[in-house]
Amino acid sequence: MNPPLLLLHLEDDPVDAELIVTTLIEGGIPCQSQLVDTRQAFVAALKEGKMDLILADYSIPGFDGMTALILARQHRPDVPFLFVSATIGEELAIDAMHQGATDYVLKQRLGRLVPSVQRALRELADRAELKRAEEALRQSEKQFRQSQKMEAVGRLAGGIAHDFNNLLTIIMGYSQVLLTELGPQHPLRGKIEETLKAGGKAAALIRQLLTFSSKQSMDPKILSLNTAVTSLENMLRRLIGEDVQFVIKLDPKNGRLRADQTQLEQVLVNLVVNARDAMPKGGTITIETAQVELTRSPVYHIAPLQPGSYVRLAVSDTGCGMDFKTQSHIFEPFFTTKGEGKGTGLGLSTVYGIVTQCGGAIDVTSRVGHGTHFDLYFPSVESDILTTTPTQPSGRPQRGTETILLAEDEPSVRTLVRDELRKLGYKVVEAKNGVEACLLATQQAESFQLLLTDVVMPGMGGRELAQHLSVINPELRTLFMSGYMDDVGIMAGQEEGTTSFLQKPFTPEVLASSVRNLLDARMPSDKPGAPPSTSKPTLR
Repeated sequence: MNPPLLLLHLEDDPVDAELIVTTLIEGGIPCQSQLVDTRQAFVAALKEGKMDLILADYSIPGFDGMTALILARQHRPDVPFLFVSATIGEELAIDAMHQGATDYVLKQRLGRLVPSVQRALRELADRAELKRAEEALRQSEKQFRQSQKMEAVGRLAGGIAHDFNNLLTIIMGYSQVLLTELGPQHPLRGKIEETLKAGGKAAALIRQLLTFSSKQSMDPKILSLNTAVTSLENMLRRLIGEDVQFVIKLDPKNGRLRADQTQLEQVLVNLVVNARDAMPKGGTITIETAQVELTRSPVYHIAPLQPGSYVRLAVSDTGCGMDFKTQSHIFEPFFTTKGEGKGTGLGLSTVYGIVTQCGGAIDVTSRVGHGTHFDLYFPSVESDILTTTPTQPSGRPQRGTETILLAEDEPSVRTLVRDELRKLGYKVVEAKNGVEACLLATQQAESFQLLLTDVVMPGMGGRELAQHLSVINPELRTLFMSGYMDDVGIMAGQEEGTTSFLQKPFTPEVLASSVRNLLDARMPSDKPGAPPSTSKPTLR
């Protein structure tokens, strides 16, 4: 049953007032009437705002209907206003309509009252629906503009990632080489360590750019949200300092989601660091996990979330809060309220990118002086949590005597990789592009145990090179390397034990480990139950 209509009725004749209410009720419009007959009472009722409809006589002692209409439009412009009067003439009625009245009904013809009220309420509902649609359109346009910004920055970041990561490979690689060769007491050691550290920060910045622009590769697994929070608790406590109270409230049902473990941790760190920075004089940061049933889509999303079960990660603080203008920009790349040199403006953009990549969405509430609350929603997963057995270090030196064909078009990277592998005992034959590598392999097909190739090279890329050489030598293993994050997808459909991927930038230690692990991996034909390999090299 619909609630009764709340009626504000400006009328000095109680008999007329009762007759009007009775007419509405008998016409199927239940209502509760607040009767006023003075300007002071009318204005007080308008300010209180508890009405769905305003009815007014035109002639009130000491107070005229036109003034009442002007006051109503000032205080409650969206509430329908109808004149119900015996004295209003046609010219006055038309003037009143021009001033914003919804309709007028003569007391001598109350038969028009119910249809007039019904029409006014329909028009009100239509306006409300139009307003909701316009707001939804505004939000969609806002999300679209956000997506366009992120896509544009993503294209820019993706375009420079390969070259930039090549440079970082050289910087970080030779820094580690120098650290290995210099003694622990060497006076230049500290400067080289700072160079290596700066290279790591630059690599992290590129990952952030690609993450919020949805260009960063993910390794999603079914995770426990509670475990993701508790595993970071000690590190987060160290991050926020002693003057901030840290509270964790975990969901007893232990909700699960599908996400990349590292990226989910990055979301938590970014939100907690932002919360800490909003409380320079201390305060409280609260992290909560819960399972919820959503009936509406959160505000910040790429695609609206459908109603259903979700896990919620909430991070709130008692800091300075944000005004509406600041809040409207928080997920834009490079937007920051921090001082120069204190923030990149990528923290919340990264959060947005990761959450939306997981199929989730975000709500934010904030008040200046009262703190900020982030609610992150992820689709709930019912399957069991996937666990992986951590790889134990072998403890043996990452050395070898195998012959490696190296294809890399960046001379400095090629020189670094060649020299480091030769130090470990490998024989390295180098080629400056895919075509040259293909010619060398054709001449020495059986000589190579491993192809180490960049994915993107002029003329012939690493993928095409590997396909050609697999025909010549089916037992050849391939280690792809690339500065493009998207190239990790090259591993899709590859047989386990035959190929691997090395993301630039990398250090000599990572290179050595990747090469040795792939050479030591069992080929599919070596596994128990596999048919014996009969393939032979076709060329010598």
